Parts: sequence; structure tokens; C-alpha cells
Amino acid sequence: MKADFYETLGVQKGADDKELKAAFRKLAMQFHPDRNPGDEACEHKFKEINEAYETLKDPQKRAAYDRFGHAAFENGGGAQGFGAGGFADIFEDIFGDMMGRQRRSSGGRERGADLRYNMEITLEEAFGGKTAQIHVPASVVCDECTGSGAKPGTQPVTCQMCSGSGRVRASQGFFSIERTCPQCQGRGQTIKDPCPKCSGQGRVTEERSLSVNIPAGIEDGTRIRLAGEGEAGMRGGPAGDLYIFLSVKPHEFFQRDGADLFCKAPISMTTAALGGSFEVATLDGTQTRVKVPEGTQNGKQFRLRGKGMPILRQPNVGDLYIQVAIETPQNLTKRQRELLQEFEEISSQENNPQSTGFFSRMKDFFESFGDKA
Repeated sequence: MKADFYETLGVQKGADDKELKAAFRKLAMQFHPDRNPGDEACEHKFKEINEAYETLKDPQKRAAYDRFGHAAFENGGGAQGFGAGGFADIFEDIFGDMMGRQRRSSGGRERGADLRYNMEITLEEAFGGKTAQIHVPASVVCDECTGSGAKPGTQPVTCQMCSGSGRVRASQGFFSIERTCPQCQGRGQTIKDPCPKCSGQGRVTEERSLSVNIPAGIEDGTRIRLAGEGEAGMRGGPAGDLYIFLSVKPHEFFQRDGADLFCKAPISMTTAALGGSFEVATLDGTQTRVKVPEGTQNGKQFRLRGKGMPILRQPNVGDLYIQVAIETPQNLTKRQRELLQEFEEISSQENNPQSTGFFSRMKDFFESFGDKA
């Protein structure tokens, strides 16, 4: 006795078309003969699933089945296997991705691979930009066969196995699946007399010299794409792309943060105390004088507007920040020591307000413990 079609698909009697399709898709994937080779029980179950879906997906057949059951299709009225509107309409849902990939890869032309090139530049080069010449070993179109892969004077011929479609049908029982042609690998053509220079590939490996434009203001880690400068495609296919990955070398004096530059400059204790000035070189090739006011403290930053990095493809320029580090005198002579000692003796709290204030607060903090005791 035949099982109920709704029970076969595992759905309720009032299931809509979407539920029917989802249930059938799940069961068809589970019991498909290709997934269970040689399993007669799975093949029989698969036929039952298909018959149930064939019937219930058709409004007229479903109405007849709901009213009369299996008797509605006796005497020649039953659902007929893979009808025009049966399993074929869901086949693409189940195997669509696989078949789509096969179709996309068919044909004689294949795109070449993308290439990566690592380039290191200086901060000065990143500041001003440059045009660099690079040498890249890559596959290029064979000039002997102009990319066809066939010996000069001959041409690729249509594949006899797939008749040029790049796909063949393989039958397994009552079911068939379309696959990439094993003879031409999906290209639709075969080469009887391959080019002696490229061995039928349509491309050869050579070192190419390319010009790369590095724009001013480019940052570390930037990627530049050169379209069509990657590997040549197989048998005249389009070339891939070349990607230039840039890294900027650390600089002796400057550290970069976006468009701004930072530099530490040591100054003498007397310059910091009495005031003065010093000159710094900038990346634009000029020198700028930095004025140090009297009483400058260690770590003080001076901002030089417009002396930083240019901003990529913009007219704006960042700033340069100079941070001073006060250097303590070393290797003092006897006279220098005497002068410093004399200065210390005549110094007042007003000369060193930060240290005086700090130790005064520290003393109060310590004495507070005694009060609590």
C-alpha cells in the first residue's frame, strides 16, 4: 500500500507551496542516488519523494488527491516521473551553484591570476611622491602563437567529446548530471599541435619592467592596483591584476601619525632656562627655526603648521610637532660645578615652582599619617 504523500514529504495537509518545496529539497538531497550509490532502498525512497512532490505541487492533482487519495490516479492517471514541471524545476535550486561554476569556467579563455608585489619606500618618498620602476616576473602572452596555444599555422579544434560546449552529461540510472568535459577541461576546444614555445598554454614566463606612480602623502600599508598587469590568461584569456603593497621605512628623526609628524629635539639646560632657539630640517627640504621661551620645561611641544605630511589627493598638509627634551650637563669641570653649586645656593622657590610645590604636598601627605596615629 502506498504511503500518504503528505507523510512521505513530512508536511501537514495544509502546507503551502513554499513548505512543500523546502521539504522536497531537503529529502531529495538526503536520498539522491548520487549520494547513495548502489543503495536500492534510497533509490526507491527518492522515487516516492518525487512522485509525492509531483502530485502535491500541481493544484489540480493535489485537489484530486485530497478528495480521492491514490485512487484519483489509478488507471493511467498517476504522476509521471520527471514531468516537464516536476523535478527539473527544483534541480537548479539543489545543484545550481555547482552547475553555475561549471558554466562560468567553460570556454577556451581563462583569466590570469592576480599578483602581489611588496615595495618599501622612505618617508621622504612618501612625502614627495615618486615614479618607481619595478621588475616583475610574470606570465605574458606567448608571441609565437599570440596566446592561442596552438602551433603557428594551426588552430585549436572543437572538442569532439562535448561538441564545443565544455560540458558532458553523465547518466546514473534514471538520473543525469552535467559535468565539465574531461577531455578539454571545460574549454570546448582541444589543441592537436601545441605551440613549441609555450607548450600549448598560450603564455610564457618573462620579467617585465613596469612604471608605478607613488602619489605624495601615501601611507604605510597602502595597496595600489595595476589593472591587467597580473598573469596573462590561458589561451588568450584576460590578464589578472597586479597589486603593489607599500611599506614606509622608519625614519631617523620623524615619526608619523596620519598627516602629522613628530620629532624629539634635545636642548641644553641653559637654553631651556634662559631661552633661545634652534633649527630643524623638514621633509620639504627647508630649515625652520624654533624659538624656545625662557623657562621652557622638559617635554614641551612646539607646533610648526604646514610642515607635516601632505594629505593624499588633497591640498591640505599636516603639522610638525617638535618636543624638547632638556639635557642634563655631564662631565662637569671644577669651575662649572662651582657655578652650579653657587646657583643652587642663591636659588629660591620661585625658580623651581613645580619641584617646590610637589615636595611641599608630599610632606603634607606624610604628616597626615602622623595625625591619624
